[in-house]
Parts: sequence; C-alpha cells; structure tokens
Amino acid sequence: MGMLMRHLRLIKRFAAVSIQNELAYSANAWISLLHSVLNLGTGVLGVMVLFSQVETIHGWDLPSTLALLGVYLILSALRGLFIGPSLESLAGMDGEVWTGQFDFTLLRPVDVQFLASFRHWRPFALLDLLLGLGVLGMAMAQLGGTMTAACLLAFAVTLGAGLMILYALLLAFAGLVFWSPGFLFTWVFDGLFQMARYPASLYPGWLRLVLTWIIPVGVMTTVPAQALTGDLSPGVLVGSVALAAAFLAGASAIFRGGLRRYASASS
Repeated sequence: MGMLMRHLRLIKRFAAVSIQNELAYSANAWISLLHSVLNLGTGVLGVMVLFSQVETIHGWDLPSTLALLGVYLILSALRGLFIGPSLESLAGMDGEVWTGQFDFTLLRPVDVQFLASFRHWRPFALLDLLLGLGVLGMAMAQLGGTMTAACLLAFAVTLGAGLMILYALLLAFAGLVFWSPGFLFTWVFDGLFQMARYPASLYPGWLRLVLTWIIPVGVMTTVPAQALTGDLSPGVLVGSVALAAAFLAGASAIFRGGLRRYASASS
C-alpha cells in the first residue's frame, strides 16, 4: 500500500508539471481543440453517411458502430493523455534512448517502467476524452432499453482490458527500440491502430486473425462495443481479459529485457 501511495503521489506531481508546461503555450489549447473537433467530425460524419445508405453491415447497426467509434476515441484520448507522451519521450524520435538522456532516468530511485509510463502527460487530450465520451453517450442513448447492468459491467471490464492491451503494445514497441534504436516501432502501430475504428468482422479472415490475436487492436474496440450491445459471449469476455494479462506480462518482459541491453551513452 505504501508503494502504491508513493506512485500515486508521483503521478500527481508528473501531471501537475505537465499542466504547467502545456499552459505556457496558450495556442496549444486552440490547436488541440481544432484537432479534436476535426477528428470527431470526420469519424461521426463517416458513420452517419454510411448508415444513411444501409441499415446494417455484417450485423453492425448505427448505435453499435457509434459505440465502437466512442470506444476508439476514448482509447485514443487516453493514449494521448499519458501513455503516448511518456513512452515517446523515451523511444520516439529524439527520445532519451537516441540522445543518451536515458542514463539520467536510470539513476533515479524509481522503477524505470513506471517512470517511462507515467512521467509525461498531455492535459489537452482531456478534450478528446470528453468528445469520445459524448459519442459513447449518444450510442448508449440510441441503444436505450437493450442495455442491462450485466452489459455495462462487461463493457467496463472489456474497456479496461482494451486499455491494458493498448498500453502493453506501446510498452513492447518501446522496449524493442533498445534492440533497434534506428527503427520507430510506434509508427508501425499507428497505422494498425487506425483500423480499430472499424468492426473487426469487416476485415478479411487473415487480417481479422492478425487484428485479434497478433496485434489485437480489434479486441480493444470491437469487444467493448459488443459487450455494450449485449452481443458478447462469456468466453470472449474471459478470453479478452486473459489476453490483456498475457500481453501486459509479455510487454513488461520485453521492456525489461531491453533495459538489460541498453548501453550507456557515457560508456
């Protein structure tokens, strides 16, 4: 419990420092707002135009597709809030691994994985989070009486599993940079993550297999949306949680294995 409280206090301080840094540039707020509105508008408009022509696509109707889009926007916002900024400052272009500043991170009396995961925050991503919650709320209003307490509980569990998988994949890609510092693995993930805004059932069989079990971006969004609409089986619910736990354990092993390979810039 003492270690947990210490980590929570550190996260509070990290967030406070990040807020101060972001507020030093007032134009960032307007740029972030414009980006958020454009991202929301293109996503919702695309769905509305599509379902103005058809009623369902592979079993997905307008409310369930909006729910999936809302989940995608929420996960994207949480990635932008703390997961992305922290890991990119480590393994991104001009990150600490490239510049040798990682030496100083290793000297700090805090767990390196924790520090690399929560040190930097982008508070303007809260705008994206609010808009994502708005889309999800719109979908829930259309679903209406079809939702039950069990659906909401399953949705919360699978959304948490989706966030865990997202973090695990980004952590693993950050760890791979220690093996190949010249390759930006997160850029590969960015392209794949865009595919999570659509139901996994829309993709061909081989690609659906990749997006479910190898780089499971489909599990992050499709499964929570199915849980909300009541179309999720208990087996898939348990499987998504088990998959998230396995990916988190594997990503942590990759990251810590990469740490052992790191050669100090001063050596």
